[in-house]
Amino acid sequence: MIFRTIFFLFILVPYIIIALPIQWVIVKLDMKCWQYVPRGFHKLSCILLGLRVRAIGTPSEGRPTLMVSNHIAWTDIIAIGSQAPVTFVAKREVGGWPIVKQLAYLQRTIYADRNRRSETGRTAEAMGKHIADGHSVVLFAEGQSDIGTHVLPFRSALVGAAQMAIAGAGAKDVVLQPVTIAYTKLQGLPISRNERSLISWSKSNSLGQNLREIFGGSIKDITVAFGTPMPLTATTDRKLVTKAAEDVVRANLVALNRGGEVRV
Repeated sequence: MIFRTIFFLFILVPYIIIALPIQWVIVKLDMKCWQYVPRGFHKLSCILLGLRVRAIGTPSEGRPTLMVSNHIAWTDIIAIGSQAPVTFVAKREVGGWPIVKQLAYLQRTIYADRNRRSETGRTAEAMGKHIADGHSVVLFAEGQSDIGTHVLPFRSALVGAAQMAIAGAGAKDVVLQPVTIAYTKLQGLPISRNERSLISWSKSNSLGQNLREIFGGSIKDITVAFGTPMPLTATTDRKLVTKAAEDVVRANLVALNRGGEVRV
């Protein structure tokens, strides 16, 4: 806890103070180097949170990419963000969280309202524009988080809406890349099913409990597996491509949880 507290006060906080105004200017001017500051923040956050991240495969970079991933905990964002220059699709509530909303804005986070279907088109349009500009967007395709033992069915509706928006924006050579995130060890030992509740932050915890987890929580080993990109054109069957990505993620999660090999 002492190391993380010192790291937070003398490394991460100064980085944020210096980097935030720089990133604000970069985003406002729409400069191509916008992803470097957020990636640095995520890498430093991994140290603060005790996340040891291992990447398998290669994230699609420099081309229009929609990444679809399983979702286990809020730290998924830190882990994936430390390994690839990406923008995330987050629930709209995040936009109201103090400090987090500023950081999310500077990473060009796209918001989705799960309770209003009328918002799907607006979210898809934002995704399509960002992807058409040659960037990568991460969509947690299950629509909710799970404890990490299995993968919930991927929702193809937003994939399809993004697909049409991407085509409407005139993007070419677009790919869909399956991404698997797995929490494999806790304090260097394989995670049991009963311990998986210790992975994610819980809203039911008090502020003090959450702060203790941040500054004194267990070391977590995380693997992020980037699968083989699949073509995503205007004529691609959204249900088939979403199901194909889901199958890859599910197989990889099972393999990683069992200490086996993954498909990339």
